Amino acid sequence: MKFKSTTAEEAVKIIKSNDKVYIQAAAAAPQTLINAMTARHEELRNVTVSHLHIEGEAPYADPKYKDSFFVNSFFIGPNVRHTLTSGNGCYTPVFLGELPNLFRRNIIDLNVALVSVSPPDKHGYCSLGVTVAATLAAIENADYVIAEVNSKMPRTHGDGIIHISEIDAVVEVDRELTNHNIAEPNNTERIIGDYIAEMIEDGSTLQMGIGNIPNAVLSRLHNHKNLGIHTEMFSDGVVDLILEDVINGNNKKINHGKAVTTFLMGSKRLYEYVDDNPFVEMKEADYTNNVGLISQNPKVVSINSAIEVDLTGQVCADSIGMRMYSGVGGQMDFIRGASLSEGGKPIIALPSVTKKGRSRIVPFLQPGAGVVTTRAHVHYVVTEYGVANLYGQCVKTRIKELVNIAHPDHREAIERAYRDNKIY
Repeated sequence: MKFKSTTAEEAVKIIKSNDKVYIQAAAAAPQTLINAMTARHEELRNVTVSHLHIEGEAPYADPKYKDSFFVNSFFIGPNVRHTLTSGNGCYTPVFLGELPNLFRRNIIDLNVALVSVSPPDKHGYCSLGVTVAATLAAIENADYVIAEVNSKMPRTHGDGIIHISEIDAVVEVDRELTNHNIAEPNNTERIIGDYIAEMIEDGSTLQMGIGNIPNAVLSRLHNHKNLGIHTEMFSDGVVDLILEDVINGNNKKINHGKAVTTFLMGSKRLYEYVDDNPFVEMKEADYTNNVGLISQNPKVVSINSAIEVDLTGQVCADSIGMRMYSGVGGQMDFIRGASLSEGGKPIIALPSVTKKGRSRIVPFLQPGAGVVTTRAHVHYVVTEYGVANLYGQCVKTRIKELVNIAHPDHREAIERAYRDNKIY
């Protein structure tokens, strides 16, 4: 379909001082529009730029542009983490599944949405490609929508279909999506992957994020049968399992025979695989992260990470002490959904120590640390030293379980520090 396009420089002229701008998340971040907006820093003042984690560069987040742009992160990525200490940014805690409601209920107003879409089909419909999340809600809420029409954006199935008439300004680009490459799992991560793979039964529905531990788990599942995917994101690790018919969704009750997600990050191979692939359904985050929907699938296994876990089972996953590091995301949605699923297994997986050798199983969370998953919600905690099942266990039992999966060099000190405070 023919459509009228303009330059990025011309398109972003609609952005005014004091405006609120939303940027599509993850690998769909429209880098050409981002750069063009940032180039206007001398003429703009007090523009709030909000988003979840975005891949690629975030030049507007440079503290030298603090008079022009203020960053509001719903999930803190490494390219904007510095804004929290340099004073040109803040963090808004929100469950990923509730972010669309912040826009639809006008709790957060938007003036401009910057998005990236596939070229329109013959009927004029574009795809939001590799990220839906809260993008549709942002488009509905924004006064003005600017889109990169990217010839390299895969056309995905599901919720992320919009007509080009919903876009106010179109900029044509031919830009490869940002690849998110993951290193090979180390020995610790492979051991953790082995423990988790043994917990996954045939017919399970999986939720897992990106990283070395999820990849280590996936690499151990080639002999499993009839697995499903209902997750907030997935990466390259699932592709071979789908091609081998290990992941086929045949046992799922919700979106039977489909892999459901709200965003994707990975390599060019992943992006090419999902292009026009009806097996993969991109849904809004308030669907993928809906506890009531998650729990209807059988044997949901949710695998999430943590920064530290205390001896009562409290899980910190978004901060290092008082320093905000990432975000709430969807951990609680899937921990709860898996807990309510018939045969479900909510799992928190983490190495026993940090890179500097500090124990990540701790007597108490660091001062200021955020509790993402409460002690009442936690079920399984896995390190390279084993699996602790905390669900339904009293605190005394939890102490024993968690000490047993801590690093041997730290076990005595962890338990002693807790007991010395006489808390039971």
